[in-house]
Amino acid sequence: MRVFIAIDIDEQIRKGLGRLQNEMRSKVDIKKGDVKWVNPDVMHLTLKFLGEIKDVQAVDVCKITQEVASRHKNFELEVETVGYFGGRSARVLWIGTGQNCENLLQLQSDLEQELASAGWPVETRKFSGHLTLCRVRNSKAGVKLAQMTEGYKDFKLGTVSADSVSVYQSQLTPKGPVYTVLGNYKLQ
Repeated sequence: MRVFIAIDIDEQIRKGLGRLQNEMRSKVDIKKGDVKWVNPDVMHLTLKFLGEIKDVQAVDVCKITQEVASRHKNFELEVETVGYFGGRSARVLWIGTGQNCENLLQLQSDLEQELASAGWPVETRKFSGHLTLCRVRNSKAGVKLAQMTEGYKDFKLGTVSADSVSVYQSQLTPKGPVYTVLGNYKLQ
């Protein structure tokens, strides 16, 4: 099964993300097939992507996640600043979450360390809290989207209350991913 660990976002933020995506789509001249916009209903803040694991390993992942969650207090995350991954051409457009939030960074680091102690590979890239707005399939569209993000550097969408961490199974389907909660663990 394909598994990741994430913080959920609330309905108000999801609606705001949908409005932001619609606004951005209306401002840039790109073909529909050049970009795959992420459905706000399935957006989440990924703390750790584990990929394909054996079913029995999911039990260990849930135990580790529960243990880590029990050591951390709940906190607030600001959802702000649109940016992108890629060079001159965006590959992924995102909105930042908790860019300077020490609580988020400590939670993610603790989770990473505990999973590494249990034998999971350590992520080599520096953690960057974000919600993916879209994935870009065409480099010309990526250049246009990258340029457009300049107008959203000071954008503020709202605040998310991070009060739990969830372990998800992700099943990829032609209509998009289907997420199943394997465990949800409250932060203190």
